[in-house]
Amino acid sequence: MKRLFALPLCVLVSMSLVAQTYTPAPENIAARQEFRNDKFGLFIHWGPFSIPGDGEWVMNNKNIKVKNYTNLMNFFNPIAFDAAEYVSLAKSAGMKYITLITRHHDGFSMWDTKFSDFNVMNSPYKKDIVKMVADECHKQGIKLYLYYSLLDWRRDDYPHETGKTGKGTGRTGKGNYAAYLQFMKNQLTELLTNYGKIGGIWFDGHWDQTQPEGASDRTSRIDWKYDEIYALIHKLQPHAMIGNNHHLSPFPGEDFQMFEKDLPGENKSGLSFQEASDKLPVETCETMNNSWGYSLTDNQYKSVKDLVHYLVKGAGRDVNFLLNVGPMPNGQIQPEFTDTLKAIGRWMEKNGETISGTRGNVYTPQDWGVVTAKGKSLFVHIIKEPAQAGYLFMPEFKTKITSAAVRGANKVLKFKQLPEGTFIYLDGVQLDNLDTIIELKMQ
Repeated sequence: MKRLFALPLCVLVSMSLVAQTYTPAPENIAARQEFRNDKFGLFIHWGPFSIPGDGEWVMNNKNIKVKNYTNLMNFFNPIAFDAAEYVSLAKSAGMKYITLITRHHDGFSMWDTKFSDFNVMNSPYKKDIVKMVADECHKQGIKLYLYYSLLDWRRDDYPHETGKTGKGTGRTGKGNYAAYLQFMKNQLTELLTNYGKIGGIWFDGHWDQTQPEGASDRTSRIDWKYDEIYALIHKLQPHAMIGNNHHLSPFPGEDFQMFEKDLPGENKSGLSFQEASDKLPVETCETMNNSWGYSLTDNQYKSVKDLVHYLVKGAGRDVNFLLNVGPMPNGQIQPEFTDTLKAIGRWMEKNGETISGTRGNVYTPQDWGVVTAKGKSLFVHIIKEPAQAGYLFMPEFKTKITSAAVRGANKVLKFKQLPEGTFIYLDGVQLDNLDTIIELKMQ
């Protein structure tokens, strides 16, 4: 919140007015609670940027000129894409929602849009990918969120002269944000009108118009007119949640907060100086290797153990985990990703009850793990061997419990509750390599 105090007075007044005028609809409040229940989702970074096999930032990183980059549209023909397989893969992994890239920073629209020629219908594929995924999500009962980039490395009307990325793509004129804003409104109207019920909009790119993360003043160099954008979304689909990956505390009108590659309280990526909201649902997103978009050379795959622990630690903090895949140009998801997701799914099939539908922040995360809660049950997730052999000490844990047992092992455990905390004795317990879960019953 401290960063907001550095904003100019006029911006603060504007934000204050938005805050006063936005009252979440009852269905939006309900959607927030469902989102907190869901806990686990699939992120899909995919588009023509997948073709060079060098990540989703290839246009910016290689300083590819607009004319040359546009040629990629003529090669985008993902004949192996199967929306049913994508959605089924997410479901079998224990995921409850999908966040799909509809338009990344390269400006390519993955749907049948009337407001840009740089779109999937003008590629050799000529099929509306957003519609295919949306139809399948509705059919299989998976919520669909739509990622939409606020910045654009191709369009002349985007205020590129004040942005910090896309500087080498050959644009020389001056942006026209009024025209660009109308373009975005037109596209968002399409997305929220033509594809059924949408869970929410996942914005990205605000940081293009700010100082780097960690700077004392991260005021945007342009007025994004979020009051207008957010009001449009809430009008078209009142339940739909809005999140913005600006790496700041939530702005007025936003319905959930997101972190990138970090859990709240961590800042390993250098992107997460903000504090987690205590009022809105929170989500963190992460890659399965080190790339969001498809990369031919990135073999730094995270293990099943690493990702299960990420999911568990997030749930213990009441944070959703949005796990990314970057499909190949032909539309297939590479086996390194599918194999890992299937393994996570097998774990979730046995233990998903301790993740989905739970609440975190019921007990301070410890070196050995975290605690999640559902009803009168507390699930103690031991993901690292406790420092003390033979027992688990939970300092300052004073919630009265009636029983303790190893989940899935039908083994009752002895425990002792003292003023300094709770002792759970692990006599005869073989700790699981992924996660040993002890269920505590509360009075």
